[in-house]
Amino acid sequence: MRLSSIFTAVSGLLATAGAQQWPLHDNGLNEVVQWDHYSLIVNNERVFLWTGEFHYWRLPVPELWIDIFQKIKAAGFNGFSIYSHWGYHSAADGELDFESGAHNITRIFTIAKDLGLYVIVRPGPYINAESTGGGFPGWLLTGDYGTTRNNDSRYTEAWAPYMAAMAQISAEHAVTNGGNVILYQIENEYGQQWTDVDGRVPNNTAIDYMELLEASARRNGIDIPTLANNPNLGSKSWSQDYDINDVGGDVDIYSLDNYPSCWSCDLSVCTSVNGFPPEFTTFDYYTNFQETAPTQPLILAEFQGGSYNPWNGPQGGCRNNTGPNWVNVFYRNNIGNKVAGQNIYMAFGGTNWGGIPFPLVGTSYDYSAPIAETRKLTDKYSETKLLSYFVRAAKDLTKIEKAGNGTTNFTNNPSVFAQALRDVDTGSHFYVTKHKNTTLTSNLTFKLNMTTSLGPMQVPQYAPEIAIDGRQAKILVTDFAAGDDTLIYSTAEILTFSVQNGKPIIVFWVPTGESGEFYLKGAKYGSVSRCEGCANVGFHYADEGVIVEFMQNQGMSVLEFDNGVRAVIADRSTAYNMWQPTLSNNPQAPMNETMLVKGPYLVRSAAVEHGVICLTGDYSGAGDLEVFAPLDDEDWHSSLTHHHRKVGASRMVHFNGKAVAMRQTKYGSLLGSLSAPNVSVESVQATIPELTEWKVQDALPERYASYNDSGAGWREAGKNSTLNPWKPETYPVLYGDEYGFHYQNLLWRGRFSGEATGVYLNVIGGAASGWSAWVNGHFLGSTYGNISLAETNATLSFGNATREGENVLFVIQDHMGHDQTVGVLNPRGILNATLIGGEASNFTSWKVAGNAGGQANIDPVRGPINEGGLHAERLGWHLPGFDDSAWESGSPQDGLTEAGAKFYRTNLPLDLPEGIDASLAFELNAPEGSKVRAQLYVNGYMFGKFIPHVGNQIEFPVFPGILDYHGNNTIGLNIWAQDDAGASVSVKTSVLGVYQSSLDPSAGTEYLRPGWTSERLRYY
Repeated sequence: MRLSSIFTAVSGLLATAGAQQWPLHDNGLNEVVQWDHYSLIVNNERVFLWTGEFHYWRLPVPELWIDIFQKIKAAGFNGFSIYSHWGYHSAADGELDFESGAHNITRIFTIAKDLGLYVIVRPGPYINAESTGGGFPGWLLTGDYGTTRNNDSRYTEAWAPYMAAMAQISAEHAVTNGGNVILYQIENEYGQQWTDVDGRVPNNTAIDYMELLEASARRNGIDIPTLANNPNLGSKSWSQDYDINDVGGDVDIYSLDNYPSCWSCDLSVCTSVNGFPPEFTTFDYYTNFQETAPTQPLILAEFQGGSYNPWNGPQGGCRNNTGPNWVNVFYRNNIGNKVAGQNIYMAFGGTNWGGIPFPLVGTSYDYSAPIAETRKLTDKYSETKLLSYFVRAAKDLTKIEKAGNGTTNFTNNPSVFAQALRDVDTGSHFYVTKHKNTTLTSNLTFKLNMTTSLGPMQVPQYAPEIAIDGRQAKILVTDFAAGDDTLIYSTAEILTFSVQNGKPIIVFWVPTGESGEFYLKGAKYGSVSRCEGCANVGFHYADEGVIVEFMQNQGMSVLEFDNGVRAVIADRSTAYNMWQPTLSNNPQAPMNETMLVKGPYLVRSAAVEHGVICLTGDYSGAGDLEVFAPLDDEDWHSSLTHHHRKVGASRMVHFNGKAVAMRQTKYGSLLGSLSAPNVSVESVQATIPELTEWKVQDALPERYASYNDSGAGWREAGKNSTLNPWKPETYPVLYGDEYGFHYQNLLWRGRFSGEATGVYLNVIGGAASGWSAWVNGHFLGSTYGNISLAETNATLSFGNATREGENVLFVIQDHMGHDQTVGVLNPRGILNATLIGGEASNFTSWKVAGNAGGQANIDPVRGPINEGGLHAERLGWHLPGFDDSAWESGSPQDGLTEAGAKFYRTNLPLDLPEGIDASLAFELNAPEGSKVRAQLYVNGYMFGKFIPHVGNQIEFPVFPGILDYHGNNTIGLNIWAQDDAGASVSVKTSVLGVYQSSLDPSAGTEYLRPGWTSERLRYY
C-alpha cells in the first residue's frame, strides 16, 4: 500500500479516536533508516538532522577536507551534505575520473566515518550551485544530447555512467553498509512533477526522468532513503503524500529548498521576484508540509546560510545581510515550524577556482558562510554553534507537535510572538519567541505563559522580564531532560549539558547583561561557586526544587546544587568560546560521551587516554583553558598516583600533544593556560618575501598574421550545422563546445581575402564577459563586459590594417562559464562574424583554440576546468618547472602600454613556522579606470580572475596544499589589456590569520602540484 493511502486510512481511524498516530515508513529494502511525521530514525534512534553544505571541488586539497569537517563537527553539526560535480569528474563523454587528486571522493566518506558525521550525497546529475552549466560537463552542452533534464535517451545515456559511479561509491559507504551516508538525493531543485500543481496534473516527461534516475540509484546499490529537494513552496513535487493518484516519480522523503533573504548579495534579483517579502521576514514552512508531506519529517535540504556575491556585488560579500542576528532568528523560526532536519547552504563556501563559476559569480564562493573562504571561523559560526549544541542536547525535539502559535495567549506583550512545541511522549515544551513583526529592531520585554508538568506558570517569577533585544529570538523550555535531572522551566536559553560521573553540567547563556531564571527539579539548595560577571543571583525554594534568578555580564559563573547538578552561566561572548567535543565517532553521541572546554579558538577533538585528557585544536597567543571532563576512576587509577588523584591536585591535560599545567577548581573543572611562541599575523607576514623578481613574455602572439596556428592547440572550426537550439547568425558554427573547448578563454582566428573595410562581431560569453579583436596584429577594439549582458556586439573598422592576399582576424573572448537551468545550452563563441565594406567576401576559414588537449584532460590532477586557451596556459607557462630563464625581466606593475597581453612569472619561497595553520591571500590592484582582465595562477591553479571594471574582488585567498608552505611556489599572472591605454596590475601577498594548530595544512600535498612537461610544446 502506498504511504499516502496508509496516511488516509490511519488519519480517518484516529480522527475518530481523538489522537493522531502516524505511520512508520521505510523504503522496503531495510529498516536501518526509517522515518515518520516527526523525524528520521537511524538504527532505532531518532535523529534531528543538522547539517551544512560542503563542495569538495571548491576545495581541491583532500588534506584540508578534514579541517573543514572537524570545524563542522566542532560547531555541533551531526553531518554535512555534498554536491558532486559531473563536469569536474568527466572531461569527455565516456570518461570519468574518481581517482586523481581531489576527484577521489572516497576520502570524504572515510573521514566522515572516523569523525562521526552523517553524509547527504547530492549527485545531480544537475546541481545548479552557481557552477558552470549547473554541474553539467561542457561536452553535454552542444545540443547533441538533447535539451537535458528529461527522458531523452541521448541525455539518459550520457548521465548513466556518472550516476552509476556515484551511486556505487555512495552505497559502499552507506549506513546500511557500515558507513555514514544517510540520504541520497535524486536530481536537484526539480519541481516539475505537475503541469498543474493544485489539480495534480502530471508532467509525464519529468516523471519518467525521475524514475530513470531512481532506478539507476537502486540498480547500483543505493538502499538508503532517496530525497528530493523541492525548489520552492509552491511546486509540491515528488512527495508520496501529495501524489494521491500515484502518478509516479516520488522519492522516499520530500524536502524543501528556501532562501528567505535572497540567495544573492544583489538584492534586486530577489526584490524583483513577485511577492518576495521585505527584509528579515520569516516564513511558515509547517503549513506547507502539512499540505504536501504530512506523514514525513519536515526537512529543509537547503536552507540559506548566506548569499553568493555576484560580479557587481560589494567587496568581501554581504555577510551582514545574514549575520549573527539573522542566524539567531531564522534558524530558531525553523525549529518553531517543527523542522526536524536542516542543511545550511553553505557551511563552507570555498572558491570558484579555475573555470567553475557561472557568469554571475566571481572567483570567490565565500557565500557569507559560517566558515569563511579563508577557513577562518566567523561570528556566524559562533552564533550557529549556540543553537547547534542545543539541538544536539534537546533529544525531545525529535518527536514534537505544534502546541499553538500566538501573542497574547502566550505572552503579556502583544508584540511578542510565540511558537509552542510539545514532545508527544514526554510532554516537554519548547517555546520559540520572537518579534511578531520580525522586520522590526525594537527591544521588547515580556512574561511567558508556559505549560509544565507542575501546571501552567507565568514566568519569570522573580527575575526581570524576558528580553528580546532587537532582531533576536529565543527558545525557552519546560520539563527539559538533562540526563536523569529535569529543568521545570528556563527563561534563559540552554546552550547544552554534559553528563559527567552520572550528573549533568547544564550550560545556560544570555546576551551580555541580561537576566534569566530557571527551576531545577529535585534540588533543595544551591550556591555560587564562581561569579565572573554575575549579579543578582537568588535561590528561591519551591515545592519541587529550586528557582534560580540571575544576571550575567561578560564572563562565566558556576552554581552548584545539593543534588550534584552544576549550572554554568555564560554571556554570549563567553559562550562563543565554549566547545563540547564528543568522545566517540557516533554522530548521535550521548551526552555522557562529551566534555566541555572553554577558551581556545577551536577544539577539533577530545579523548581520554590512560587518564590523560587529550585535546586538539587551534589557538593564538596565550589564554585560559578550562576543561569540564568526566573521570573514570579505574582508568585514572591505572595511570596516576594516589597523590595526583587527590581533590585539588593537578590532572593531566594535553593540547596538541603537549602537556598543559592544570589545577582543579573547587567546582570540579580543570583550569590552566595555553601559551605559544610569539607567532602572529605580523611575524608570519614578515617572513614572506615581496613579489619583485618577475619574468615576462608576450602572451598573445596569436594576434599577428604571421603566427603559425597549425599546431595541436588549434582546431578547424568548419561545422555548418549544430543541434544547439540557439542557431548562429552566420556560419560556420563558431561555438567552443562544438570543438571540444568548454571553459575559460577561447581564441578565434578567421582568414579572409578581399577589400573588406571592417567587421561586425556578435560574441556570446556570458554575463560580464568581454572580448578583443585584432586584424593582422592591428588592434580593432574591445567590449569590456557588463554584468547585465551575456552577448555583446560591435562594428569595427579595419582602417589601413588589411593587405592584398590573406588577412587574419583574431578574436580573444573571456568565457565566463555556462549558464544554468534553462540556459545551460546557451553557447559560448561568436554568433555573428560578418565582413563589411568594399566588395567584402566571406571568411575562408576559421580556427579555434581552447585548453591544451581539449577533452583529453592532460592535467588530471587539476582537472578539466582549470585551464582555458590562453597562450600561456596551452604551453604551460603557469606550471611549476617551466624554464623561463630566457625571458626578460619585467614587472606586472609596469604592465602594458597598449592593448594586448603579457604573462608574468615569479617564485615565492615560503618557510612558515611549524605547528601553525595560516591563511594566505594575494591582493591584486589596478589603476582606476583600467580595462583589464587578469588571471592569477598559483602552482598551476587559476585562483583569481580580476576584472576591476566589472567586479570588486581584489583579495584572492589560496589554500595550503595549492601553496607549498615549506618550499618554492610558482606564481603566474596573465594581464590582458583591453584598450590602447594598456594595463598594469600590482600583486602582493597578505596573511589573513595565524593559529597554533594540530593541523599540518600542507603536509603530503606534493602530488597536487605536478610540474611542466615538454608535451605542452605541442599546443603552441
